[in-house]
Amino acid sequence: MRRLVILARFATAAACSMLMFSVNAAHAADDPAAKAQQTLRIGFVPGPYADEFRQGVEPQLVRKGYTVRYVEFSTGLEANHAVYSGEITADVMQHSVYLKSYNDRNGTDLVPVVQVPTPPMGLYSTKHRSLTEVKRGTTVAVPNDPVNLERALKILQNIGWIRIRANPNPVDVTERDVIANPAGIRIVPLESAQAPRALEDVDYAAIQGNFAIASGHRLADALALEQMTSPYVNQVVVKAANRNSRATADIVAAYQSDEFRHAILGNRVYDGFRLPDYFHR
Repeated sequence: MRRLVILARFATAAACSMLMFSVNAAHAADDPAAKAQQTLRIGFVPGPYADEFRQGVEPQLVRKGYTVRYVEFSTGLEANHAVYSGEITADVMQHSVYLKSYNDRNGTDLVPVVQVPTPPMGLYSTKHRSLTEVKRGTTVAVPNDPVNLERALKILQNIGWIRIRANPNPVDVTERDVIANPAGIRIVPLESAQAPRALEDVDYAAIQGNFAIASGHRLADALALEQMTSPYVNQVVVKAANRNSRATADIVAAYQSDEFRHAILGNRVYDGFRLPDYFHR
């Protein structure tokens, strides 16, 4: 009889322990703070970067227990402000030259953690089929921000339309750095996001790759593409305090995985993109 009583007490205690475990687990599952730690809010501007993330990165993060929320911004300034203020975990839309310029102007400490496949800037036209149709007075739209203006001017220089002054600091480049214009073109600065729509009004437009693709233009449609170098390959950016966080490490690992590599290389949409170095290891 004594043994039966002891066994009964043990069973009751075990049942209570299991009940408490279940209640605590349920509370943890319903805990908003716990859920927030597993939710990644990632910022994007128009272009291919959200699709890259959705196809090759998000599935890996979901398997690790994360929930991904996509946040769209119209400008990089808005996206970077959201990263710095903690509204989002990271953004994917900028190269290191732009990031340095942003940090210098705003006194912020955003840092890059991994490069992503990036479409190059290209020269497009809906009025002309070749570069040989250029003549004096031909209008060419270019980005009006110094960093991307330099990229556009280099395209025009590479095709022989202009010559620009060497400038070691891209953020200081202006139209005054054009020191020769043998083609006689007229340069029209405007907001980068407006360039695709400007094709109706100008002869040619230098369009950033993300805006070109978002507007339905293929890289193969460009009459000239920039010779993209590493500083202009876009990257995932986080606040410096989060550089070594678990979430950042998991995002970086997902991008550098074979799964992401196969997702990009197996999709013709990304033909012509400048691929990060880790694709070639």
